[in-house]
Amino acid sequence: MTQPDKDNDPRLVRPRSGLLHIVDAAGYSMAGLRRLWGETAARLEIGGAGVVAVVFAVKGAEPWHWLLAGLLFALVRATEAINTALEDLADHLSPEWSQMAKNVKDLGSLAVGLMLLATGGFVATVLLGVV
Repeated sequence: MTQPDKDNDPRLVRPRSGLLHIVDAAGYSMAGLRRLWGETAARLEIGGAGVVAVVFAVKGAEPWHWLLAGLLFALVRATEAINTALEDLADHLSPEWSQMAKNVKDLGSLAVGLMLLATGGFVATVLLGVV
């Protein structure tokens, strides 16, 4: 069996260099953001961040509260993106039910849940005046 010639495969797009590489990477990130927006959980997390922003504004949260909450919400989004990617990959590799796919999805969900707990815990401490 022969190996495909990667240099002559028309399906493969060779990466560009310099500023064009950055432009391409930004395009891929935007495509990922559009894909993530299709997930109900991701839209709910954005809504939750909006609610927290309103409550922080009413409470008069300190700048470092805003900064840390923003960082935590960004980490929630990143974890949700990785979870979605893992779920898509598991569905592709195992279209029928399998223990492997279930484990992948459960562990991804756990990662998102832990990030939400950490974020919610911080928000609660700010709202309760602990920090």
